[in-house]
Amino acid sequence: MSFDPATLVYNEAGLIPAIAQDATSHEVLMMAWMNVQAVERTLATGKVTYWSRSRQSFWVKGESSGHVQELVDFRYDCDRDCLLVLVNQTGPACHTNRRSCFYTSVQGGQETELMAPET
Repeated sequence: MSFDPATLVYNEAGLIPAIAQDATSHEVLMMAWMNVQAVERTLATGKVTYWSRSRQSFWVKGESSGHVQELVDFRYDCDRDCLLVLVNQTGPACHTNRRSCFYTSVQGGQETELMAPET
């Protein structure tokens, strides 16, 4: 059955959350937003493309940093309103130069940094 990105459920701004997960380790790397054109570009090129809300433009992950995300699998949830992109990540996924954007944990009411920036 053919997939139509327009059948996904986008919010009032025309965006859908996309969670990037490492295809091998299953580590959750980051969350960003896509619109229908970003979904189409990601599926057409195999290079994960997001929509930047602050810049109001497309960004291909790693385009300037070299920390690219190669698409391995593209999934959506049961409500069709959230995406999971399984990727081969080159370098850090986070703009802070960490492997994952989810590097802070709250345990016992205290924040703990789980990983330092890569050097």
